[in-house]
Amino acid sequence: MEHMGSILQGHKKVAVFTDKGIEASGVLDYPLEQVRKAGVDSVILDDLPAEPTYGQAQRVIDSFRESGADLIVAVGGGSVMDAAKLASITGDDLTVKGLLDDPLAGKKRVASLMIPTTAGTGAEATPNSIVAVPEKELKVGIVNPEMIADHVILDGRMIKKLPASIAAATGVDALCHAVECFTSNKANPFSDLFALEAARLIFENIELACLDQNAMEAKNNMLRAAFYAGVAITASGTTAVHALSYPLGGKYHIAHGVSNAILLLPVMRFNQDACLAEFARIYDAVWAGESRPEGPREEKAEVVLRRMEEILRKLRIPTSLTSFGVDSEDLDTLVEAGMQVTRLLVNNKKAVTPEDAKEIYGQVL
Repeated sequence: MEHMGSILQGHKKVAVFTDKGIEASGVLDYPLEQVRKAGVDSVILDDLPAEPTYGQAQRVIDSFRESGADLIVAVGGGSVMDAAKLASITGDDLTVKGLLDDPLAGKKRVASLMIPTTAGTGAEATPNSIVAVPEKELKVGIVNPEMIADHVILDGRMIKKLPASIAAATGVDALCHAVECFTSNKANPFSDLFALEAARLIFENIELACLDQNAMEAKNNMLRAAFYAGVAITASGTTAVHALSYPLGGKYHIAHGVSNAILLLPVMRFNQDACLAEFARIYDAVWAGESRPEGPREEKAEVVLRRMEEILRKLRIPTSLTSFGVDSEDLDTLVEAGMQVTRLLVNNKKAVTPEDAKEIYGQVL
């Protein structure tokens, strides 16, 4: 955090994107102290709900425009950072709704600094911004390389007091990013490098980081992992887990990390036969040097999937949609909405048919 001063040099006014929960937690004090030390004026924009609609994001962006700030500092989780990224490329002539129609219309207008308070969405590293579209009961990803942050600060103090349930949901979201990007049709040597290291760090640190408030090394490792997984997204792309989770957030307002966590195992079990080589490589990266038998790919893949299952169990992640008011009568609607997310479904190693999607959703009801 102490490096923030050099980033602030030359700027006259900072717009701090955050939310009221982060303010109440006290972690906002760390970056605000650096702003005060630098003698830069600031305005706090905290009127952003979790999982915002494009209209709610636009209202905060309008306030930013009125502030006259020449630097954006986002202190928060994925929703806060996503809104800040949208603010960096929109203006009087281009709204968030306009970006839904033409994502590449936006151009970088204001520099941005991302300080994540979860580990996490990886939003600090990606060119993506997710907003809810109420009329479609769906979450939509806006993708534009101009949204990539100019600066990122990773500081374990920002996630020290994060409630275990939120730390778990966001941590498993990072795991989804790493595994999905590594098994994606768009995976490549660059994305593999970051996805594998992210997976290793998550498998080794996630439980301790989520359940022990004082485990600062594990927390810093999770912040690195979430960032690396975000880099992997920019070079590769997520797959059917994220595609099928979007309707759950858009219609039922299930938190992004939770919906991904619920779908992680069913989708990866579905993909297992098509991703044996990738799962075996994850095994080799995570358990390198350990005295484990060198078995066939099938055995390695099973170890990786069981480890994911163990993480979900230890962190008490929900594994069913019924507690969120979803029932069998909703299956057809979910399938129809999920199959519209072709941007991500095309990345899945194994083609997902509507019948497959219905089976996957059915497993978590």
